[in-house]
Amino acid sequence: MAPKIFIDGEHGTTGLQIRTRMADRRDVELLSIPEAERRNAAMREDMLNSADIAILCLPDDASKEAVKMVAGNNNVRVIDTSTAFRIHSDWAYGFAEMDSGQGNKIKAARFVANPGCYPTGAIGLIRPLRAAGILPAAYPVTVNAVSGYTGGGKQMIAQMENPDHADAITAPHFLYGLTLTHKHVPEMTTHGLLEHAPIFSPSVGRFPQGMIVQVPLHLGDLAEGATLDSIHGALVDHYAGQDIVQVVSFDESRALPRVNAVELAGKDTMKLFVFGTPGGAQVNLVALLDNLGKGASGAAVQNMDLMLSA
Repeated sequence: MAPKIFIDGEHGTTGLQIRTRMADRRDVELLSIPEAERRNAAMREDMLNSADIAILCLPDDASKEAVKMVAGNNNVRVIDTSTAFRIHSDWAYGFAEMDSGQGNKIKAARFVANPGCYPTGAIGLIRPLRAAGILPAAYPVTVNAVSGYTGGGKQMIAQMENPDHADAITAPHFLYGLTLTHKHVPEMTTHGLLEHAPIFSPSVGRFPQGMIVQVPLHLGDLAEGATLDSIHGALVDHYAGQDIVQVVSFDESRALPRVNAVELAGKDTMKLFVFGTPGGAQVNLVALLDNLGKGASGAAVQNMDLMLSA
């Protein structure tokens, strides 16, 4: 019998993309609530408790409510895409490539917290350097990023695409999170193994899907002897054997005139680059991904497949 999967919040941006990725699969059975009934608490609770895996695509408070609905049912495993549980000690962090044993933790977990899109890029760059001893825990990390506007959900999509919207956004590119208190900072700090919260500057561009995350570093403030080669080598070693995360070679990186934020739109992979002048004093680490792919829905399906393989 095929395992039953229920996407709670299937009509939202992330939920719809998960359904699209699973539309042709015959190895799972998708449970579904009609959109007109999506606020029917009793029906939701029944669906949640009928599932083998429930994927929550909800705001934080609604996710917490859903987890309470299945708290006493050990037959139900949960993947949550909100920020509610990403640094919770009882939840496995759903970035399988983060460490060599993370995939097995996800596989065995009852509760998995899907990473945020920006943190996937940032942690993907930072964590290997922390593990290799290249990046000091107290380094004052800065993360600069741009995302496609679908990351803001249906409201931002309407604001960006409908010029007659009451709160239409006409800017081609804009910064937000100006108070430096973005909800993704705690998971960057915790899973990046950092002593101090990074300065995080997110922005949105006028394109639906895609993302660039940048982490600039001063080589002189890293571990003694750190070079572009040692940084690139640490990333290559960390992701050896992985097929979803690719570390781009120096030769390919140096031949690029630019990095296109939408290159991986519609894909569930991530590319990592190391830029800098050979022998110079600075390096710029860059992650390229789809904010709804490896940054959200694609990661959720990847985590589901790991859990089903247990």
